[in-house]
Amino acid sequence: MAETLSLTVSLRGTREVRDNYQLFRLTGQLDAFSEPTFRKVMEKCVEEGPGNLILDLSKIDFVDSSGIGTLVQLVKKAQSVEGTVQIVTNPRVTQTVKLVRLEQFLSLQPSVDEALARIEAA
Repeated sequence: MAETLSLTVSLRGTREVRDNYQLFRLTGQLDAFSEPTFRKVMEKCVEEGPGNLILDLSKIDFVDSSGIGTLVQLVKKAQSVEGTVQIVTNPRVTQTVKLVRLEQFLSLQPSVDEALARIEAA
């Protein structure tokens, strides 16, 4: 069952907790305005576990440098609890991530199924 996340007017999302991963489906903008709230909510979710995360950003309209920075912090936080982060992306998000050459570190995936397969293979 999906839980609605309390984020911002410009960033909305849900969270589903499964056996060995959490699935987040986000819509809107991951930018300087939404970043502080997003970071706090995600850090709390990582602490609650499980540490493997799938972030479905396929419906994100815009991501800026503060959003990318938060994704990097989130990967490091998940790694500190023996978890991983898989990011489902769209062309706009992919282009932004590739501009800063973080596509490998952020583990971009074309679909939720592919992201799940990566977690199960680990």
